[in-house]
Amino acid sequence: MSPRSASVNEELRRRSRERLLQATVELVAERGYEATTLGDIADRAGAARGLVSYYFPGKRQLLQSAVHRLMHLTLEAALEREPLPEGPDAGRERLARAIDAILGLARDRPRLMRTHMAGILQADGFVQCAEQQRLAELLRETVVRYGSPEADIDYPLLRALLMGAVVAVLLPGAPMPAARLRAELFQRYGLDWELGVPPDGGPPGGTFPLPR
Repeated sequence: MSPRSASVNEELRRRSRERLLQATVELVAERGYEATTLGDIADRAGAARGLVSYYFPGKRQLLQSAVHRLMHLTLEAALEREPLPEGPDAGRERLARAIDAILGLARDRPRLMRTHMAGILQADGFVQCAEQQRLAELLRETVVRYGSPEADIDYPLLRALLMGAVVAVLLPGAPMPAARLRAELFQRYGLDWELGVPPDGGPPGGTFPLPR
């Protein structure tokens, strides 16, 4: 039997890593962070337990990479949804879709996203991994397509605003309505309420008219 080629081995490693990331998202969403062990994750992924420590230095880093993967896949799907944005407002539509995609994760995956944000706010901060870098690329490209002349300044600001909005939606005991936060972000960027995937009903009361 011929030995596997380097490219085949690389593909197998990629698939194993992605199964671990997907299993992490599923289990933390179901059970919570503390109740999920690395052994549980390996079992759900159908992988040897030693593979977890081979790819990731610990559970916190594994969770960040897993959520960043979920975020960039969700964002990519939103940006590539048919019909694709085109014409002079394409950049504004893409930005609206990006905002809705991230706020949608806070709404649809509250336990997972709350755990993720709590981990980021710890001393280790962002994990610099391929998943985080892909998310950054998509957000930066969105800012460029929106028309920013200074993407290296405006991309970190957009990232900070989205992180702040997610924290506000998930804040225990005093959550902000996602629709209100969406309205504020849309107003800041001059986006019409109808762009992206607007929630049911019109803009929340008390929002200012959007610039035209």
